[in-house]
Amino acid sequence: MTIILYDLCARDQSRRFSPHCWKARMALAHKGLDFEARPTPFTRIREIGDGFSPTVPVIDDGGKLVRDSFDIALYLEDAYPDRPSLFRGDGGKASARFVESWALSAVHPPLLGLIIKDIHDELDTPDQAYFRDSREKRFGRPLEDLQAGREGRLDAFRLALQPLRVMLGKQPFLGGTQPLFADYVVFGPLQWARVISPFQLLGTDDPVAAWFERCLDLHDGLGRTMPAAA
Repeated sequence: MTIILYDLCARDQSRRFSPHCWKARMALAHKGLDFEARPTPFTRIREIGDGFSPTVPVIDDGGKLVRDSFDIALYLEDAYPDRPSLFRGDGGKASARFVESWALSAVHPPLLGLIIKDIHDELDTPDQAYFRDSREKRFGRPLEDLQAGREGRLDAFRLALQPLRVMLGKQPFLGGTQPLFADYVVFGPLQWARVISPFQLLGTDDPVAAWFERCLDLHDGLGRTMPAAA
């Protein structure tokens, strides 16, 4: 039975941009599982499973609903142990937890400030209203002000990626010679920006950019099936 992935979409429903949904997409592909990525706008998430989750991703695996990208990866690891491992043991799970904590605290917040108005502009009208209201309440400023002057904050964002850059000087993926879920945890936010915003985040000579290109090529180029924002 094909797994359903409820996947955040823009006005153009073929444009899927959530960093967390991309983590789940890559995990499903890593496991070699068939799945249907079902387009889900912000304002329709509560309809999944009679209000099962306030956020996506959510997967439905034959009636078993699982939310949160990390919990989805843990579920897939346990439910499909015969498929390629996302963690290669408890140490890999612990390392991925650390990488996720770093990404959520050091990568996502500055990145959101660089693309937040671009996200809004790609949403359908009901989602635009929801997104503006919820984010402006959270940050206490208009979206336009939050994104303004982003060029001046770009170097600070790139500096936040230095731990990844140092590691990539020793190995091609966070997982070593091959990717693990930890790679998808960092791939997610960079794919988020690539899909929803034309703002150029990385220099062409950045090792992080080379790693990201390798990630886009994974699983028969799954990441490249989603065109970059123009």
